Amino acid sequence: MNLQEFQQLPVLGILRGGDKEILPALAETLVAAGLKTVEITMNTPQAVGMIRQMVRSADGRLTVGAGTVLTREDAKAACDAGATFIVSPVLIGEVADFCVNQAIPFFPGALTPQEIYQAWHAGAAMVKVFPAKFFGPDYFREIKGPFEDVALLACGGVTPGTLSAYFASGASAVAFGGSVFRRELLNPSGLSRIEEDVRLLIQAHHSILNNKSI
Repeated sequence: MNLQEFQQLPVLGILRGGDKEILPALAETLVAAGLKTVEITMNTPQAVGMIRQMVRSADGRLTVGAGTVLTREDAKAACDAGATFIVSPVLIGEVADFCVNQAIPFFPGALTPQEIYQAWHAGAAMVKVFPAKFFGPDYFREIKGPFEDVALLACGGVTPGTLSAYFASGASAVAFGGSVFRRELLNPSGLSRIEEDVRLLIQAHHSILNNKSI
């Protein structure tokens, strides 16, 4: 993962579930919607094979990572399959050490100020604040007070309507998952809805950039 490129469009898709067969069409859908970065969670059946398939299908047009990584072994397997960044629900020492040693961007999950501080100083590229929806954008503003240099990723409940508020409150990136990648939509007939929902999130971010340039 090129972090500078991610920061140009800091919107991350989280795919949990689905079948390998849908991945070629899903990759085309995400590219068409304008997304640049997606992770596949390791608690998805056949996750390693799905990461490998997504990398192949995206053919360089998407940055593909692994999420819900709980062990060093899973981190290595994901990277061997082509993942270029690692996301965990919490700070896990052996995963952090692997990522730092291999120079792989690591996004550990945290919530409290203590957890956020520890995750950042363990070498996180960004700290994933989850579940963001229960605390909202104001929480990010408060956290950025003492931790102004910590890069935060808002995960959980981000919508086109709330996206700008998270960025205005100090988030460096946002993530979406089950609200868009709903199980009933992970089939050929549901891809158009996924494309529409992703496009709305991308457009919401573009609106922030347009407003800054005015």
